[in-house]
Order: sequence, then structure tokens, then C-alpha cells
Amino acid sequence: MEENPPKVNKWDGNALKNALDDAVKDVLLTQFSYVESHKLLDGRLIISSVAVGFSIFALVWDWLYPFPQSRTVMCVCVVSYFVMMGVLTWYTTCLERGIFCTALNKDAAGIDPDDVWNASSSLKRFDNKYHLRLNQRMGKSGKGKEAHTTLTVENFFDETGRLLYGAVAKEVLRLHSDVENKKN
Repeated sequence: MEENPPKVNKWDGNALKNALDDAVKDVLLTQFSYVESHKLLDGRLIISSVAVGFSIFALVWDWLYPFPQSRTVMCVCVVSYFVMMGVLTWYTTCLERGIFCTALNKDAAGIDPDDVWNASSSLKRFDNKYHLRLNQRMGKSGKGKEAHTTLTVENFFDETGRLLYGAVAKEVLRLHSDVENKKN
């Protein structure tokens, strides 16, 4: 990513946030040789797949048994789909909480549980403040430490909208150091 930084529209908040998130993720995975974990994303995909499964089942059932006969099954599938969408909303709001990267610091001996690093961020609409939070959960003790910072977006993009990877890496390394140096 450092050799070919992305170029984004500086007025598009989602593009700015996504570019910064990708850079933070890249720093965590390359500078510290962490291994990315996809468990949160997999959970979201499973919930979505179950919801789509209800929709497909309703479609097939209605094709096999046209409307008057399929009314009960259709109602159950429609309600189940909306329940699953409620579960998905709860999952993304309460469990993911803006986490875009989960990185594992593998134990060298492979005996102790891995340390888990979570990176989460937010960038409000029409705002130039990027809120970044790093959280470490120690594998052995289960205790957590975290640090957060608020960064001004314009410090990480040049006039053309190209990401300044070095500036992002410097802030992530500083925040990572803050987390590691905190006492439990």
C-alpha cells in the first residue's frame, strides 16, 4: 500500500474513512506481523446467509405451491427474514462496534492463547475528525487495554486526495505503543 497509496475524493467522507481504515489495517498486519482474524465478518455473513436462505426457501415454496397454498410458509419466511435483519443490526451495533480489523498476535510457542488486537474507527458525516481506537485483549489473562485518538483527516491526504501512508503509519505506531505501555 505504501508504494501505491489510494487516491480518493477528498469530499467523500466514506472514501476517506475507508482509505484510512485500510491503511491502519495494513500497518497492523505488516509492521507487527499479526495475523488477521475474520470471525466478526464471518458472523455477519452467516446471519445474512440465513436471512437470504429464508427468502430463497419462500421463493421456491411459492413456485412449487402457488399463492393461496403458500400463504403460511410465506408469512413465516417474511417474519423470519425481518427477525434475522434485526439480529444483524444488533450484531453490527453491539458486537462489531465499528471494528474493521481484528489481528492476532500469535504466541510463539503456540501454548498460550493469542493476544487479540481490534481496530475500530468512526468519521461522522460532514466532519473532518477521524476517531481511531486500538484495543488489545491479552490472551493469557483476558484483560484488555485500549487507547484512542482523534485525528484530523486533512493531515493524511495531499491536495490531490492521495493518502499519505507514512503519516498514518506514524500515528498507528504511536497509538500501538500507547496501548502496549499501559498498565492493566
